[in-house]
Amino acid sequence: MFTFKEHLTNKGEIILYTGTPNLAMLEEISNGVGDIWHSSFEQGYKNAFPELVYQTATFFWFINDFDNLDQCISWRINPYQFAIRKSVWETLGGFDCDFKNPEMQAFDLGYNALRFRGVVPLYIKGLFAVQETIKQPITAKDRYVFFRKNFKIDHSLFMIYRQGFWKIKEWNAFFYAKNNFKLSSTKTIVKPRELKEITGNPSVSYIIPTMLRQDFTLQLLDDLALQTYKPTQVVVVDATPENQRDESLYHTKNYPFELKIKWQETKGSCRARNEAIELATGDYIVFGDDDIRIPTNYIENHIRFLQTYNADACNGLDIRADNQKQNLDDLKSKLENYGSTRFLAGAAQIFNNANNCVKREFVTQLVGNDINFDGGYGEDNDFGMSLTKIGVVVMQNPFSTNLHLKPAVGGYRFWGNQAMVMGKKRKKQPWELDTPVKWIRPVPSPTIMYYNYKHFGPELVNEYRHKYFSFYLFKGSKWTIPLRFLKLFYRQLQFNKSAFYAKKLMDLGKRTV
Repeated sequence: MFTFKEHLTNKGEIILYTGTPNLAMLEEISNGVGDIWHSSFEQGYKNAFPELVYQTATFFWFINDFDNLDQCISWRINPYQFAIRKSVWETLGGFDCDFKNPEMQAFDLGYNALRFRGVVPLYIKGLFAVQETIKQPITAKDRYVFFRKNFKIDHSLFMIYRQGFWKIKEWNAFFYAKNNFKLSSTKTIVKPRELKEITGNPSVSYIIPTMLRQDFTLQLLDDLALQTYKPTQVVVVDATPENQRDESLYHTKNYPFELKIKWQETKGSCRARNEAIELATGDYIVFGDDDIRIPTNYIENHIRFLQTYNADACNGLDIRADNQKQNLDDLKSKLENYGSTRFLAGAAQIFNNANNCVKREFVTQLVGNDINFDGGYGEDNDFGMSLTKIGVVVMQNPFSTNLHLKPAVGGYRFWGNQAMVMGKKRKKQPWELDTPVKWIRPVPSPTIMYYNYKHFGPELVNEYRHKYFSFYLFKGSKWTIPLRFLKLFYRQLQFNKSAFYAKKLMDLGKRTV
């Protein structure tokens, strides 16, 4: 049982803490995005509990702790030296005593708080003195209890395979967890902060890359004209081929903002966004897809949210329409029936180019999007992960919502869809570089594989390979397992071909033009 001390902030909020934090620093950082703070990297906890990889592989942004940052998201809490908002501690319900190890209790709290409950746990360099803690080893039982309570049973079985299926202690721990615990039910999320009114007069640039969807773009421009907090500038980069577009549709004088139209001569949505970024002048840049509808308070709530949390970037809530004819009344109905996570805030774990807002200074710092992703998938997550790796906390903003119409035709996937075509009709994709695809179609997408190598490295890609093929073989109908074994060799060739292209993109490095 841990005994907390209390710190009352200048704003009247109670912060609980163990150990001896720098209270002046704690006072300052309590005004920011964080809810839990620690200095565990220097205390021996950096990248602790690496077995989490058996569930998350390369898909969880925070599987590894980040290097060379004074502040960043990290769920690996040192239980003996950390601070937490009292209201958050009470909502989370404290440590889970089903774990025997105090470190495992703290890791479980931090992981669940970050991934499921709308909490931002932050590593803060220098908040606590550098002090090695005498750590207790995490037992196999605690490890399997963590997996049993947080994930489906498949992941525990996969961990046995990776740890060594011949090891009796692994099976004993597995059955101990399976027989005594069950998957945790949905828990209460931490309520988002009440939004403050906008201070100052920040300017906003809204960027729309579009292709073969001029009608949808005009509809979005009408929504932007009705905003309660209007963008200063809207930049449309239109890649509609010259013989299929109508240049007279964009009437720049019809809108209460500066409208810039650029006809794209290059190919790819990443290039389009980079060309738009060069023209953007706002303090904030809002990125949106061309096929969305937005309520009148959309931009206002992005700015209010970021100012309330003293944050630098956020995703909005992207709601998929049932069909492209739906409208903002349908969005309202969907939000009313969204469920218990309707107002989940906290740290974002994906980045969504359909709906996000970023301070321009950080967009500039990244020098735009990585065009290695053109023709494939993963460019939005790459941008969000890149922001995170320079210390930006990307927040999830439930107050700025959009309805994503997802029409069946048009858009930049028009080019990327050619990746599914084989033979003479296939059009070369940008990621093929100087080695066109011939007989073996790479699967997964080479750009997704490039994302994995770029941000997680070959060791985690190897774990991804193990999980990919174990799920390929054993997920789904048991009657098709023999057929999947017959196809296994070809599937491995496809995976290797994807890795081949990913490594060629890695050799090129990030490109923005």
